[in-house]
Amino acid sequence: MGINAVDGLLNAAPERIVRVWIKRGNARLDQLAQRLQDLGISLNWTESPALDRRADGVRHQGVIAEFMARQSIDENALMALIDSAQRERQAAGSGNKSEPIRVLVLDGVQDPHNLGACMRSALAAGLVAVIVPKDRAAGLTPVTRRAAAGAAEQIPLALVTNLARTLDQLADKGLFRVGLAGDTDQSIHSADLTGALALVMGSEEKGLRRLTRERCDVLARISMPGPMESLNVSVAAGIALFEAVRQNNSLNTRNRAR
Repeated sequence: MGINAVDGLLNAAPERIVRVWIKRGNARLDQLAQRLQDLGISLNWTESPALDRRADGVRHQGVIAEFMARQSIDENALMALIDSAQRERQAAGSGNKSEPIRVLVLDGVQDPHNLGACMRSALAAGLVAVIVPKDRAAGLTPVTRRAAAGAAEQIPLALVTNLARTLDQLADKGLFRVGLAGDTDQSIHSADLTGALALVMGSEEKGLRRLTRERCDVLARISMPGPMESLNVSVAAGIALFEAVRQNNSLNTRNRAR
């Protein structure tokens, strides 16, 4: 539901769209309708009251799409995905310009809006997957998919039974585990984020759980000179992920200059 969400889905996986309910109205809706029609996707022209009933309280902005949703994956599929990504990079050799393997681990993020926003940042930063515990955490709900604006159809979400065990498995595969915490001295900008990375974020209220924290190789914080004590988890994830991208780009530039 929503213009950005349907537009993102159209960009990511138009073949999964079954039908769309849309109303006539503004230029953005008209442009979206034209793109849908150009691809031969079934449109049902309707009015706001009918969309309101179908949306069941969720803000729809005049458009709702029915689609074959991408499903979450489990631990086994996650490890197979990382193995496949590692083989691809090894096959490409030293001249490969792709980003290192990175994953985002969310330890108990419960707000689906936050999860969706984190998935958008993870996709933009070129991550392999987003990882969440199966219990007591947000999953791929309609609200998550809407907030992700198409990212949920492009980047896998792994639901794992035992997050601590998954972090051990990530370490076995060579990923450096960096946890974000506000009570540590090291800044995220001084931590080495240039290689294969698992960025670990805590929940909105309690932060990293003890077992999760203990499995991080390094704890780092985002420096905040202002009076706020913490950031929204999706904002913090975006800052940290693109610091990793920046560090890797700087490293590549230095290597080319040698």
